[in-house]
Amino acid sequence: MKNNKLVLDEEIQLDPKRYIVSETDAKGRITFCNDYFIEICGYSKEELLGQPHNIIRHPDMPKIVFKLLWQTISTGKNINAVVKNLAKDGRYYWIFTEFESRRDTDTHEIIGYTASRKSISKHVIEVISELYKELLKIEQEEGIDASEKYLINFLKEKGEDIEFSNIMEEIHKFY
Repeated sequence: MKNNKLVLDEEIQLDPKRYIVSETDAKGRITFCNDYFIEICGYSKEELLGQPHNIIRHPDMPKIVFKLLWQTISTGKNINAVVKNLAKDGRYYWIFTEFESRRDTDTHEIIGYTASRKSISKHVIEVISELYKELLKIEQEEGIDASEKYLINFLKEKGEDIEFSNIMEEIHKFY
């Protein structure tokens, strides 16, 4: 199943008291989604289960964000990220997501991931959306490596000594 290509300039307002929760297998295919996830994204449970989680990826999201996210969680480290998602009907929603790895109790191998999402402030959205626009523009013109280099330099200019695996965490310190 592919993302609905319809993209509207209409934001879905989230309930700040509710969490959007999903779980995936180790390859990112959805294995669980709570009722609020289903309500917000507009897909049925049957349409979501077994599908790649990028079914809700918004085209405004720079690929570097997901590259860094996957590099981090695939090592078993947890990470937080601000993400813009695309609902089935073309509307969008911004969320703060906490990604957590799940491990097999016997082998300790990563068997999947849990993502808990909540609403974020308009200020954070305004600031981070500008950074994401710049990263996306660079990706489209020069590729993902140039986008990554820009992001690292952006954070260094903020006075941070960046560990590669912590880039997403460092972004959020400034917002």
